[in-house]
Amino acid sequence: MVVLLCAACEFKFRSAEDDELARPVQVERYDRLESRYLTTGDFSALQQMNIDYPSETRTLLEKMLRLGEVNDPTLSNKFLMFYQDSVLQSLISDVEAEYANMDDINQDLQSAYERLEEWIPNLRRPMFYAQIGALDQSIIVGDKSVGISLDKYMGEDYPLYLKYYSAAQRQSMTRENIVPDCLSFYLLSLYPINDFEQRPQIDRDLHMAKMMWVTNQALGRKFYRSRHDTLFHGTQQEGDHLRTAQERGLHTYEIAHLHNRRLTAPTGRIKPWPGLRESLLPITSKPFSILAL
Repeated sequence: MVVLLCAACEFKFRSAEDDELARPVQVERYDRLESRYLTTGDFSALQQMNIDYPSETRTLLEKMLRLGEVNDPTLSNKFLMFYQDSVLQSLISDVEAEYANMDDINQDLQSAYERLEEWIPNLRRPMFYAQIGALDQSIIVGDKSVGISLDKYMGEDYPLYLKYYSAAQRQSMTRENIVPDCLSFYLLSLYPINDFEQRPQIDRDLHMAKMMWVTNQALGRKFYRSRHDTLFHGTQQEGDHLRTAQERGLHTYEIAHLHNRRLTAPTGRIKPWPGLRESLLPITSKPFSILAL
């Protein structure tokens, strides 16, 4: 009888993939739980961090802050005491005020990620979450998550930054950089360059330029601006070449990775543009890193 009822109602079990696609792409506010514990000592907030975000909490305590292992019974107190520094307490307060509302970031992230999903079949949706670090990493890429350290995106004129960062570094420490950084470094984690340490700098620069170019396409605007743009749309002839490749069925992401060993177009379908490597310039390093968990 149960089977008949299910068939009559066209009942279907939802898969994990269906749930993932149905979930909107937005930033989970892990930072609010963290702030509550670190400013008030509310132990229930720490418990919720451990229950709802176990891997993210482990990453924060063990990998970023390096306070010890999560099974250490004294770790919760170490965590609380670490942030009692007056500078960090002010930073927490400023972060929560600046990012009381993140609707603009969620909207940009949703629309950009939907474009990526059109171009990259079976692209998984990670969980994006916000946290408060200690002015170290900006973007943390895990197996199924992308963490955003809001303390590294307080604006280039934030007083604390003036003491520790150069003007060039501060330019990328703004609210507007959050979505581009999330996309480009998540893509970089999915498609890392082979033999990174052994590759020449020109190859590393080229690989990062590809991520920046794809990110620009997903955003629908030219956020990353550099002479690396000539890699994919510099001259009219190159633009025609790109359109021809698209007409032949190559996805945008595949076109961007024509010289990547892990994503290579079939032989003979498209050739590198003349002067491709010569057009490269070193990419200025930005103040963030990735923890491959």
